[in-house]
Amino acid sequence: MSDVDETADTTAFSSVLIPGTLEEIPPPPPLPSAAAHGSVTQCLQEASSSSTTMEDTLSSKPKEGCNGQEKEGASASKAHPEAELLLTTSLGKKVVDLVKYLSVKYTTKDLVTEEEIMKNVIKEFKDYYPMIFRNACECMEVVFGIEVKEVDPIRHAYVLVQMLDLTYDGKGNNDEGLPKTGLLILILGLVFMEGNHAPEEKVWDTLRMIGVYAEKKDFIYGDPKKLITEDFVKEKYLEYQLIPNSDPARYEFKWGPRAYAETSKMKVLQFFSKVSGSSPTAFVSLYKEALKDEEEKAKLVLANLNAATVTMDKMPQPKSSSDSCPPK
Repeated sequence: MSDVDETADTTAFSSVLIPGTLEEIPPPPPLPSAAAHGSVTQCLQEASSSSTTMEDTLSSKPKEGCNGQEKEGASASKAHPEAELLLTTSLGKKVVDLVKYLSVKYTTKDLVTEEEIMKNVIKEFKDYYPMIFRNACECMEVVFGIEVKEVDPIRHAYVLVQMLDLTYDGKGNNDEGLPKTGLLILILGLVFMEGNHAPEEKVWDTLRMIGVYAEKKDFIYGDPKKLITEDFVKEKYLEYQLIPNSDPARYEFKWGPRAYAETSKMKVLQFFSKVSGSSPTAFVSLYKEALKDEEEKAKLVLANLNAATVTMDKMPQPKSSSDSCPPK
């Protein structure tokens, strides 16, 4: 693998983590702008107040919904500018309301249907349901790391599950607060992009771009430094290690054993490719590494299976009842 390929992939993948840095990689589909960056605080604020993103969405062609089904988009309002602003602001608020509603459903582990979303959240904005639903789903994925997955296409019923097969969402045993899986996925992606070990300063430089600071409390992540350097490490998703021979002392992050056990580089690459509207194969060196990782995992599973078979074959077989009968 050439240095040129690695540099190109690093730059391209950076543009997925922090959209807008490389023109060649398609930008994420329209959604509240901070959701693309992974900042929940900005997502909730900007989705309520920003008219630009919503106007772009309203005037765009029909796009696919959360589950790949093409839905009818709403046409742009032809009303007076003040009326358009009022409409787009109202729609932004509906996106936020739906994100909050879906977050509750995630906590309670309940199914959610299109009918109840229409009744409890969308209400008089039913004509704009596809756009509101799509934006809310994208916010749930990129910000919270939660997928809105359709399980009943007849009723349009959905279940909310953590992405990439991760089993920890950072909410704690009391199940309070909002899922923090999105931040974990972002860091796992950054570590992968940085050659499987990301210097701590690189991580914080990236997080500052999305409004998350080590020294500042965050609306969703609480104490980000504690969450990343202690909680994620304690849960074995990340390793936080001193860089050898660094003076002054510097630290770096690596994937922890639980990350390797629950997810894979390929799943992380597929996630960010989906967000960017690209393909995993667009990141040549990263795709090759992820593919190699998949092959090694498959070989390990096969080796363990063969070892288990050999062990079973060597075990003494139980005697039949006829063998244990005394001679006549």
